[in-house]
Amino acid sequence: MGEDPELFFPVGTTGPALNDVAAAKRVCGRCPVRRECLMWALGNGQTAGVWGGMGEEERTDLLRRTGSADAARHEALAGTKR
Repeated sequence: MGEDPELFFPVGTTGPALNDVAAAKRVCGRCPVRRECLMWALGNGQTAGVWGGMGEEERTDLLRRTGSADAARHEALAGTKR
């Protein structure tokens, strides 16, 4: 989509990094492979960056809440249907 990949991997958790996370999520919102991206991140233990519209903490919380990558992918799919 022509976006700078660094946008999806902000450094820090405050100030400008939060702006980058929000910008990355906006890009994800219009991306045609958002679901596939999120499924890949959840299934492959990707802990850094914004993937499929979810930030690091959101993915960690989802995995913790559901108890497994498979369950997390199932729940995420239910929430990202287009």
